[in-house]
Amino acid sequence: MNYLAAFVMAIISYALIDNVVLSRFYGICSFIGVGNKVKSSLCMGAAVSFVIVMAAAICYPLYNFLLVPAGVAYLDTIAAILVIACLVMVVGLVMKKFLPSLYQSLGIYLPLITTNCAVLGVVSENIASNLDFGMAMANAVGTSLGFTLVIFLYACIRVRLEASATPKAFKGIPIALVVASLMAMAFMGLQGIGV
Repeated sequence: MNYLAAFVMAIISYALIDNVVLSRFYGICSFIGVGNKVKSSLCMGAAVSFVIVMAAAICYPLYNFLLVPAGVAYLDTIAAILVIACLVMVVGLVMKKFLPSLYQSLGIYLPLITTNCAVLGVVSENIASNLDFGMAMANAVGTSLGFTLVIFLYACIRVRLEASATPKAFKGIPIALVVASLMAMAFMGLQGIGV
């Protein structure tokens, strides 16, 4: 299999088969918190995607060409957290300046991208798996697409559920968790198409 085909298959695998939210349970706080409004979910997905891809692109050379040669590879988590925090600050400032209503609607969940374990999970997985730069970026892009797809689908379902006649005991978070578990089972069914 040539490298381009492997790259595309890796993106599909990270997005659908090994979905960051539904199979590894990373990013659950923003998934549950923002997953009740379609527009907010798309914007959160875009913001998290930007941070994941940029963090992977910055942390790969930082780790391989600075930390490892300097003999301080054990500082990889601290370096990744600093990079992620800076990226989230940039996203927050840009949104506050150009999209103030969206910035307000995302509320506390925007700064929480800093502690979103999906972002740190991608960077850590790239290092732990010793992926080359291309596959590290495939991991980042696939994870980003998967996160955005799942949070968007979840928001669409929750909007429909809020308008439906849900039994009182299941209203709110209980039915949301049932939906999330059904989505996880549906995505597990895709495991047979992996590489």
